[in-house]
Formats: sequence, C-alpha cells, structure tokens
Amino acid sequence: MPLLPIFLKLKGRRCLVVGGGRIAESKIESLLQAGAAVAVVAPDITAAVENWVAAKRLIWVARAFEPRDLDGIFLVIAATNIPSVNRFVSQLAGERSILCNAVDDPEYCDFYYGAVVRRGPLQIAISTNGLSPVLAQRLRHELEQQFGPEYESWLEYLGAMRDLIRESTQDEQQRKKQLHELVSPEAFQEFVESQKTLVRERA
Repeated sequence: MPLLPIFLKLKGRRCLVVGGGRIAESKIESLLQAGAAVAVVAPDITAAVENWVAAKRLIWVARAFEPRDLDGIFLVIAATNIPSVNRFVSQLAGERSILCNAVDDPEYCDFYYGAVVRRGPLQIAISTNGLSPVLAQRLRHELEQQFGPEYESWLEYLGAMRDLIRESTQDEQQRKKQLHELVSPEAFQEFVESQKTLVRERA
C-alpha cells in the first residue's frame, strides 16, 4: 500500500498513549518532542515516564484503557505488551476516525514510525513500508554519518540568511539564484571551515 510521507504538526494536539512500559516510552518521548499534549493510560509506568509526569509534561491515568479515554483525542498510540489490547484500541480509534499506531502490528496501524535522522531543525525520515525495519535502521546509520552535527548550525544559518535575502533582494530571479548558491556544497564547506576557524580563535 502506498504511503503519504508527511511531517505532522502536533503542537497542542491531544494525543494518547496506551501503555507505560519500555515499548511506550520512546513513543511518548517523540510526542513530547513534537509539542503534543500527551496523556498516558497505564496501570504502571517506567521511571522515565514518571519523571515526565513529575515535571508536568504529561498526564498519567493510572489504570487500564477504557473507551472513554479516546474522547477528544487527535492521535493514539497503542503500545502495551498485549496485542489484543492494542488491536482493541485501534478498532475503537478507527470507528472514531482517530489516527492510530498499534506498535509492531502493521495491519492495525494508520501510520508508521520511520527511522529518523535528526540534526536540529533538519529531519530525514526513512520508511520501507513495513517490509524491512532493519534496512531502515541501516540507512539511518549511514545517513547519520553523511549528515553530521554541523548540519544543525548550518541550517540555522541558512534560515537567518534566507530572511536577510528576502528583505534585501527584490528581484525574484536574483533571490532564487542567491538562495541556491547558499545551499551549494561549496557554500557548506566554507561554512564548516569558518566554524572551525571560529572555534580555534576562541580556544
């Protein structure tokens, strides 16, 4: 089945995670990173999830899942270690047109988690449509080598320069030319060298 690759805005959206163990922990963290309003329903939670609760970063409902937990929810992740529970959550979510991911159960997923390379604002997501998660992980490791930590500061620089060019250059064709020159491999190498020089001068 062909998939639509999108980056979803979740800031302030109500998202539910059913489960509070190791399986759920990384899913919860990804939702928090995206700025979602997260609720967790689970009898027990890991120490990391407890820390997020103590920091008031999410709401924990300390019991088993109930259908009413889906009221007002935009997206749900079923991440218990009981497949029948995850499928039950998915089926109820489908009836309410709520996006659902049932962990490790593709048939009951509306979306999949890709292998992701993160360099600040830069995100590169890889999906094999569920056919080979191992290949997705291998490609992620390769891309992490190709796109190093320096891309985070470079992208922040590009954002600032883009705003400056937009303000200072009225001609559209000239503006496009400058923006393309800004992201060339040569421009990237110059930026990297300038950052190394700056570090040496500060040392």
